[in-house]
Amino acid sequence: MARSALTMTAATFAATAALLLTACGGGDEDASPDDIKGAGTGSSSPSASASGPVDADRPDVSLPAELKLVFDFERPSDADHAAALADAANYIRALDHGIAQQDPNDPAYRFYSTGGAEKYAKSQIEAWVKDGWTVTGDDRYFDADLEPVGKGKSVLVSFCRNQAKFYSKKVETGKVNYTEENLDSYQKFSLLMSPSEASAEVWQARQIEVQGRVKECKG
Repeated sequence: MARSALTMTAATFAATAALLLTACGGGDEDASPDDIKGAGTGSSSPSASASGPVDADRPDVSLPAELKLVFDFERPSDADHAAALADAANYIRALDHGIAQQDPNDPAYRFYSTGGAEKYAKSQIEAWVKDGWTVTGDDRYFDADLEPVGKGKSVLVSFCRNQAKFYSKKVETGKVNYTEENLDSYQKFSLLMSPSEASAEVWQARQIEVQGRVKECKG
């Protein structure tokens, strides 16, 4: 199946609010959400290296025990960068939380996103729910890079993904769509993060771009 190769720069994010959707998956050509919808993922709890400010009003982003997300990030020394990275991870968690809950209007992703990134999350969850899929397995995010954007506090957060062991599962039957690792397993996510208007402690994803078949992420 065709997959788009996208490019990303800070200038691109500063100039346009275009939402770019790409496909993702483990490599099997069978139609499943990992292959044809694009799959953002989350995690049951923040890792120590990526954890940000604690906020009592933050929504639940816990996930089923069968789904494990790893954010192998080093905590930035800059406080804003650390908060942006932590909530970029929370956005990914929240997206998977919505899929696991089978709820396209789940409050978690709406808390951690706005604009194009919110529309992206909603569209992904809707697609998984419509086709009767949920998520399972292990998903790893690594090699984070942060770059200031514009004159404000916005930060472009980019990182690689290895989804070789991340699978779709039919909700009704529990059947898992296992796939083999290949170049399709490796992606690069880029998120434009900015402080929320409601709370300076919370950073929201405003735009998202996903590159598929990224050789540099395979190593």
